[in-house]
Amino acid sequence: MKQRPIWNSYVAGVALGFALLLTFVLTAHGLGASGAPTAIAAVVSNAVAPAATQSNDYLGWMVAEGADPLNSWIVWEVIGVLLGALAAAWWSGHLRLRVEGPPRITNGGRLALAAGAGLLSGFGARVSAGCTSGLGLSGSATLATAGFVFLIGFFGAGMITGLLTRRMWR
Repeated sequence: MKQRPIWNSYVAGVALGFALLLTFVLTAHGLGASGAPTAIAAVVSNAVAPAATQSNDYLGWMVAEGADPLNSWIVWEVIGVLLGALAAAWWSGHLRLRVEGPPRITNGGRLALAAGAGLLSGFGARVSAGCTSGLGLSGSATLATAGFVFLIGFFGAGMITGLLTRRMWR
């Protein structure tokens, strides 16, 4: 398939802003993602150990009275994001299975770093009751102070991490 150019980052940012606005207008809440893995965990946990899940303060409310956590807007949003990303990569001709990362680290090391960072980010998202899209985008869009404080910390931590790990990329 012929490769097409990827979107200009400014155009993509404006499109994301309009998608966020449309989400607020149509659903009365913003974007988010970290609730979907929690819903999946609740379903799996309830299938394996229903009594323990239902008595659990963290997951119990999601399965109380026979509720299905997968029948939630956030699960369908994440499925849509995954399918949309797959379709966009295919359409642009950039769909390939590859492992990206610093050239000084093996693929196994890259995957281990990605898994560790993902677990740490997921843990942080659950502890803070939100993820970067939920707090950073939706929180800032509603002019919540926490959204702006989060974005400053998020980008600050990213810059520090970039400075500390830049040698791996040479």
